[in-house]
Amino acid sequence: MHGPASSGWLLVALCAVTGAYCLARMRSGAEGQRSAAGGEALMGFGMAAMAVPAAVFTPPSWAWPVYAAVFGAAGVHALWAARAGAHHLHHLVGAAAMVYMSLVMAGSPAHAHGRGGSGIPLLTGALLLYFAGYVLLTGVRLVPVAAVVGGGGPAGWGDRPELARACRLSMGIAMVAMLLTL
Repeated sequence: MHGPASSGWLLVALCAVTGAYCLARMRSGAEGQRSAAGGEALMGFGMAAMAVPAAVFTPPSWAWPVYAAVFGAAGVHALWAARAGAHHLHHLVGAAAMVYMSLVMAGSPAHAHGRGGSGIPLLTGALLLYFAGYVLLTGVRLVPVAAVVGGGGPAGWGDRPELARACRLSMGIAMVAMLLTL
């Protein structure tokens, strides 16, 4: 992604830790929790890989179409899963955003990296609005869950709703940052 190396490394760390936590959530006893966590882990690790500063590692030209294909397949899976619940539509939008960013990065000449301004402004703006709204809504929803959960019994790491929402919130924030630097 475009932008300073320090913010790139912060995004890498945030997304990698989020992806790792989502892998831990895959051990949950609830089937729906495991399925959602798998898609979120893929998204977290994919975002971490895309956020590595270009000054450190510039992916080969074939990597961006591979990213687009992987996240295109994740989008098809999310579309199929949306039959069971509308909450999977967010995964579809996230996968579509990753495909879009991959295609923009594939089409950007090497000398344009670091200056920004790539992509279709209207589509980038629509995705920014969606993810900014998602971040605000998820942040508001996180506060009551954290206050209510305190009275219950001990829950496993994969079954704590406030951590799952915090995971989604951090990935939403990272998506906003990545779209801003696109």
